[in-house]
Amino acid sequence: MGLKPLKKILLVDDDPDILTIVKYCLERQINVAVSCAQSGEEAMKIVLLIHPDLIILDVLMPKMDGVALYKAIRRIPDFALIPIVFFTASRIQESDIQEYLDLGAAGVIAKPFDPMTLSSQIQAIWERKQKS
Repeated sequence: MGLKPLKKILLVDDDPDILTIVKYCLERQINVAVSCAQSGEEAMKIVLLIHPDLIILDVLMPKMDGVALYKAIRRIPDFALIPIVFFTASRIQESDIQEYLDLGAAGVIAKPFDPMTLSSQIQAIWERKQKS
């Protein structure tokens, strides 16, 4: 049986420039539909509306941070297994990365990121989760 194609991504980040750049890169390079949210509250509404295949979450956001949003999404039965990738500052420690992976994240991508390789990183995470 072949891998399910990645078609819909929900990107959550409070920085509108990051949203614009990542959306552009992913839509152009791997031909996916990217929906964007600038807060955890907005993301919760969108996730129920579009049922994304994969979610990318900024860790540091006001009000509801990425970890709190991750846990809120996981409490929704239909989204308990959806791959979620954390997107976080480059000053992150190896122990922080392991903490996110232990939580159940499909991957962790550091900011600043390389727009030329971001789509291949996301695609690799998607394929790895499909095979597991």
